[in-house]
Amino acid sequence: MTQTIEKKIESRVNGHGKGWSFTKVDFASDFSDDNIHKALSSLTQSGKIRRVSQGIYDFPRYSKLLGQPLSPDIDQVAHALARKFNWRIQPSGDAALNLLGLSTQVPGRWIYLSDGPNRQYEISGTTLTFKKSALKNVGFKYAKSGLIVQALKALGREHITPNAIQSIRSQTDSAHFKRILSDTRTVTSWVYDAIKRICKDAR
Repeated sequence: MTQTIEKKIESRVNGHGKGWSFTKVDFASDFSDDNIHKALSSLTQSGKIRRVSQGIYDFPRYSKLLGQPLSPDIDQVAHALARKFNWRIQPSGDAALNLLGLSTQVPGRWIYLSDGPNRQYEISGTTLTFKKSALKNVGFKYAKSGLIVQALKALGREHITPNAIQSIRSQTDSAHFKRILSDTRTVTSWVYDAIKRICKDAR
């Protein structure tokens, strides 16, 4: 392996920013398997990237306050695995609530619906679970559509408050309201009613 290949892979990792998780599949279209393996091994040994699980790496975030690297971004790890296995995934339950800022509690178990097989991984003390699900639950065209649907389901009909609606609305680009409404029109009626409130005044 030439040093140039290692530098190219390092540059690509840096370009995604701190917190990005990846596997060798993310580089497979441009480099040989052997060269990727050597580059990732070298970058890990030098501390520029971190191996967080078997075949999974990240560009670690660092806390100046704590004086140490932060735990891996579980959502990033989930999407790295989804790219590796060509799965479609959708955060569910507490994971969806956390990603939308509706819960400040970091889940000890992150659950993702998937069109792949049931799988479970342990990532730095956190359990990452993929649950095989009906295609309709992971088949939204836009990722934000599915995230909103799963967060609303996790909240439950009785907890869809004006504050919850406003919180989700404030984190959703208004330019996407119209396509989210179109993308989710077949979901359960009470969920869709909440989405219409989130996406009111859609352009």
